[in-house]
Amino acid sequence: MQARLEGFASALLGALDDAQRSRVAGELTTLEQTVLARADLRGFLADTSLSGATRAQVLNDVLVDKVEATTRRLATYAAARVAAQEVAHSFAELAVMARTFSETGDLSLPGLALLASRARVSGFADALLEDTPTEDFSTIGDQLFTWAQTVDSNDALRRLLLDRDADLLARLGATSQLLEGRVDPTTLALARFVVLGGRPRDLVGTLNFLVDFVARAHDWRVARVRSARPLDEASRRDLTTSLAALTGHTVELLEADDASLLGGVLVEVGDLRLDATTRGRLGVLHDSLAQGHLYESALSSNE
Repeated sequence: MQARLEGFASALLGALDDAQRSRVAGELTTLEQTVLARADLRGFLADTSLSGATRAQVLNDVLVDKVEATTRRLATYAAARVAAQEVAHSFAELAVMARTFSETGDLSLPGLALLASRARVSGFADALLEDTPTEDFSTIGDQLFTWAQTVDSNDALRRLLLDRDADLLARLGATSQLLEGRVDPTTLALARFVVLGGRPRDLVGTLNFLVDFVARAHDWRVARVRSARPLDEASRRDLTTSLAALTGHTVELLEADDASLLGGVLVEVGDLRLDATTRGRLGVLHDSLAQGHLYESALSSNE
């Protein structure tokens, strides 16, 4: 199974009881069989020309009110993150994971290489951060950074938590004992999963990786919107819907009026910049004129 998907599934399945996991496993198995039986659905999910966000959005619309919320979240995350040709197979892998967890009561995760283990941790973080208020991200990042510094500076703690031969329950217990009640519940869950799903020798490195990951996730949750005039409710709703389809999750709008844009809207979310302003279009025209592109284009069209 893809490492990031495995981390995401670990978070969601870990929040269920055995009966719920069994039900989710059955629904995922049925979903895989349905995809394999329907050429149209199989072709859509395997279409490499579509973005993962598009596959996830359409699949979400198909599954809403038909399966458990956890089943839908797992399936749409797989559609968004897994290579198109492997999406259907990933449903079967998720079903096996859910069924095994239900039957054994144990989430057994295989050891992975450094980058793959960090990817697994980031998938777990994806699941937790989906339901976390945007304003809490900064606190979680700060607490993870402080915990990384604490582990790195305490020899006894380092010896325990970074020892791959140490008892897992002892390592998890120490983490809970030192953090529970002192940090946000999401911070505690992330710190524990770094022990459970990460590489012991890379514990501090993975915690620092998570600090950056949470900061980037926050940036993709907040869209800074500048417009020549205030957005009306319909425009705000359309923009929110479009950004959710683009990013795969709900995006909070931070709006500011800027008359210098002349018209239109400028949106910045994550490292993406969408310029649909009058000033932006005039700037493109100016650059084309300055570089002779428009003149060359006109000559080409007259030849």
